[in-house]
Amino acid sequence: MHRPTRVPPTIVLVHGAFTDASSWAEVISLLHAAGFTVCAPANPLRGLPQDAAYVRSVVRDIDVPVVLVGHGYGGAVITHAATDGDNVVALCYVAAFGLDEGECVMDITNRFAPVPVADATVTAALPAQSSSGSEREMYVHKDRFPLVYATDLAPRARNVMSVAQRPIACGALTSRSGTPAWASKPSWYAIATADRMLSPSAQRFMAQRMAATEYVLDGSHAVVLSQPGAVVAMIREAAEQGNGCDDGDRLPQPV
Repeated sequence: MHRPTRVPPTIVLVHGAFTDASSWAEVISLLHAAGFTVCAPANPLRGLPQDAAYVRSVVRDIDVPVVLVGHGYGGAVITHAATDGDNVVALCYVAAFGLDEGECVMDITNRFAPVPVADATVTAALPAQSSSGSEREMYVHKDRFPLVYATDLAPRARNVMSVAQRPIACGALTSRSGTPAWASKPSWYAIATADRMLSPSAQRFMAQRMAATEYVLDGSHAVVLSQPGAVVAMIREAAEQGNGCDDGDRLPQPV
């Protein structure tokens, strides 16, 4: 008897601070080649409640299972966004913040030994002031960006990224998370062992706390660009296991 073919989940990729959805370009190409539908929304980077609400609205408009993937600060967003996402079948963290309830990004960064990014950021007033008139946003200094964010990319690529940054509102770093989605959904975590943005020790701590399936990558914070194949391998495993497949019931393969 033939078992019914399962519907492959849509992969939703959420980028982190200081970059945009183009950081997923190589991952998207490989996922498309593997036959997956992919969505890579623009993370507003304005604050955890706002950013999570935006991603949640994207996920709710998808009428098939979803694997939600976050990079860097994008991990905090998916943790907050997927709590009531009934169609989210798995979470994937790539060198990302998997916050616990009541926790913020700064709680994690302050708990572990400082990384080089701590001395490489600059802040500026928002071009359009908020109602309070006090909101500021953060960049990585463009001269420090290549060696802090992307040591394993070619010089041309990392120099382009340094001047094409999307800043994050400073308030996003102190926004506190609600009930974490990883407490009720299967999770995977890719630890970047040469990360100078988010301490690898912090990454291991969060991966173990959420009882995630771990992938260990010898790369910088830019592993989504430098090691897309390894990132996609993790996502594919999450898609298969989160969608209820076993070794004899794989998702459809590309033609």
